Amino acid sequence: MTEILRTRADLTSARKTMHGTTAVVMTMGALHDGHRELIRAAREHADQVIVTIFVNPLQFGPGEDFDRYPRTPDADREICRAEGVDVVFAPELDEMYPDWPPAVRVEAGPLGDVLEGASRPGHFTGVLTVVCKLFLLTRADVTFFGEKDYQQLALVKRMVRDLNIPVDVRGVPTVREPDGLAKSSRNSYLSAAEREAALVLSRALRHGAEQNTAEAALAVAGKVLSAGTGVRVDYLALTDPLLGPAPASGEARLLVAARVGGTRLIDNAPVYLTGKA
Repeated sequence: MTEILRTRADLTSARKTMHGTTAVVMTMGALHDGHRELIRAAREHADQVIVTIFVNPLQFGPGEDFDRYPRTPDADREICRAEGVDVVFAPELDEMYPDWPPAVRVEAGPLGDVLEGASRPGHFTGVLTVVCKLFLLTRADVTFFGEKDYQQLALVKRMVRDLNIPVDVRGVPTVREPDGLAKSSRNSYLSAAEREAALVLSRALRHGAEQNTAEAALAVAGKVLSAGTGVRVDYLALTDPLLGPAPASGEARLLVAARVGGTRLIDNAPVYLTGKA
């Protein structure tokens, strides 16, 4: 039976009764099949699973969609129950941040200023602050993050390593719709026409990932994106798996962000470069 907890004190009490390995899956709610895959991965690798649901205002910038971000608490709880989650921690703002806004935060550093960080200043400081707090509150042994938010995953891994936080961070491949669109809570904002237009993102990544060199991967993906309509590209980038410069050969990551109508979407794909044209 899934427990729904609202306070830090209740979470601490529940945590004392847990034995073995505990996993945490952190979400902002509006759960979908991508979140289900995270929960299932956690269920497979841990004795207990905690899901956190908290729309974190610290990671939203001025003019972003905090107020209209989808909130579906009843449906979220049903998904957690169906997936065998042991505890749902769903605090209110004053429970997570008793002294709002928090004076002390976890700065993301240089990796937080590129790609998403360049478009959304302070976003990753907000992300890492709440993730760090939730690691401390849940005292989880392992955590699962989706690869769709690839920069977030990379930064959480770096924070854990740099700050010696005793948790194993694991990525889970992006879950997609049958037509290739990456699952996202923000997909609910898209009209039918916008959703069709958004498919150019995954199509560009797919074609770019088929190339053997960094130059070709970027050129082909860029050509596909430029042929799309109703899409305003924010960035298209190729990096190494840790978001550094793209290698001449070996594993790399192709990342894209764009606005479709009034909705900002991100996506990425792994690329293996041979360096041979």
